Order: sequence, then structure tokens, then C-alpha cells
Amino acid sequence: MTTSPYGRRLARDTRHKVVAGVCSGLARRYGLSRTGLRLAFLVSCVLPGPQFIAYVVLWVVMPADR
Repeated sequence: MTTSPYGRRLARDTRHKVVAGVCSGLARRYGLSRTGLRLAFLVSCVLPGPQFIAYVVLWVVMPADR
């Protein structure tokens, strides 16, 4: 298994997921707060841009943790 400088590989967190575990997996990988990252994503959804599409792409591309 490949490890990152933060100690964990990038994968969806299936234990602490709300929708698909993407925000939780990103937060775990980069050492951020799960709740803070989820709130940042929700707030960013009111701005123009491809946030929702990026979430769906990450949902498909990121492997689930084991």
C-alpha cells in the first residue's frame, strides 16, 4: 500500500460518510476537520463552478477504504 506524507492513502471513508465519503476521505487524507470540509463544500455550492460534478467524479474515481 502506498502511503502519503500524511500517513494515509486517498480513499473514501466508508465509516464516517454522509453521502459517499468523499469529503470525509479528503479530510482524513489531508488532516482536516470532516465537518469543516463538508461545510466548505456546501457553502461553495452557492458559487458558480463545477463543485457538484467534481464530487461525483471523485465518488466514482476514489476507491473505498477497506
